[in-house]
Amino acid sequence: VQLVESGGGLVQPGGSLRLSCVASGFIDPEYAIAWIRTAPGKDRERLSCMGRRNGKLYYRDFMSGRFTISSEIEHDNNLVYLQMTRLQPEDTALYQCAAVDDWGHYCDALRANDYDDWGQGTQVTVSS
Repeated sequence: VQLVESGGGLVQPGGSLRLSCVASGFIDPEYAIAWIRTAPGKDRERLSCMGRRNGKLYYRDFMSGRFTISSEIEHDNNLVYLQMTRLQPEDTALYQCAAVDDWGHYCDALRANDYDDWGQGTQVTVSS
């Protein structure tokens, strides 16, 4: 599985940003993809996840409504988005897309460190 993120940058407090991840190379029709961030000196934090199970896509968000995951299919690639709102300096981190191929359960069960494949990440800095 290959994952390439984009969309990070510098944003002012209170602002919004949309990150994108191109995910390709899945072998199994059931998989999970997540957005995970790592801030300096902190553990990885799971933000949102999605997956395909029983032929249907589903989505999960873990940031009390501030961050929303969505996706679309373009050619054979999954485009996975993370819409972030009301950003604050504590949201400054490296944001990565991660995936597990051949995952036949809901992504709720996967912790941040359970994912097998990772993108390089995109840096988000929230500062005035």
